[in-house]
Amino acid sequence: QRQFVESGGGLVQPGGSLRLSCVTAGFTLDNYHVGWFRRAPGKEDEGVSCIIIKYDRTYYRDSVKGRFTISRNYAKNTVFLQMNSLKPEDTGVYYCVTGPNYDCSVDVSRQTRRSYDYWGQGTQVTVSS
Repeated sequence: QRQFVESGGGLVQPGGSLRLSCVTAGFTLDNYHVGWFRRAPGKEDEGVSCIIIKYDRTYYRDSVKGRFTISRNYAKNTVFLQMNSLKPEDTGVYYCVTGPNYDCSVDVSRQTRRSYDYWGQGTQVTVSS
């Protein structure tokens, strides 16, 4: 059974930083595209960032470009999301996604729940003063 375990969330003031981790269990990431989504109260889930593991090619939604960095540790089957200059609108539950048809070449901001097949339980990020 494919699984993700996310961690690293927390409460941070505006302008602060967090580093999220997503560890896989039950499969290796070699040939996958992996993304981070977020769920905010009263809003639809939205794609935040995506990485093609094999080529280390990365993609971001416009609102996080220049502030967030997605990366992977190939040997440890882990994907990270470094989040800097956090804003209150970044608040939400962040979770990893993937699937056989999940494709980073699809605009991250246009990805939806139907884009992926596997996801984790998420980690809460709260940006507030």
